[in-house]
Amino acid sequence: MSTLTKAGIVDYIYERTDKNRAEIKDLVESILDIMKTSIKKDHALLISGFGKFEAYDKRARKGRNPQTTQTITLPPRKVVVFRLSRKFRAELNR
Repeated sequence: MSTLTKAGIVDYIYERTDKNRAEIKDLVESILDIMKTSIKKDHALLISGFGKFEAYDKRARKGRNPQTTQTITLPPRKVVVFRLSRKFRAELNR
């Protein structure tokens, strides 16, 4: 199993269009910037037929340093979760 990278996406689009790599790379970067901005600003990004990215705040919590077993407090942070759309889930689980 291999992971699709940003360069892999650029290559995939390049092979199917008449655009040059630099244009495609800029386009992919722009799409990713739009996605990041949306998640930062609105805390959510919905792509119909694919899924929804949602950012939420996690509270501070107690944790443990595995090397020293010392108890520490982990600071609050933001996390992003992805939920598949029903349609995409159905395609994956035929």
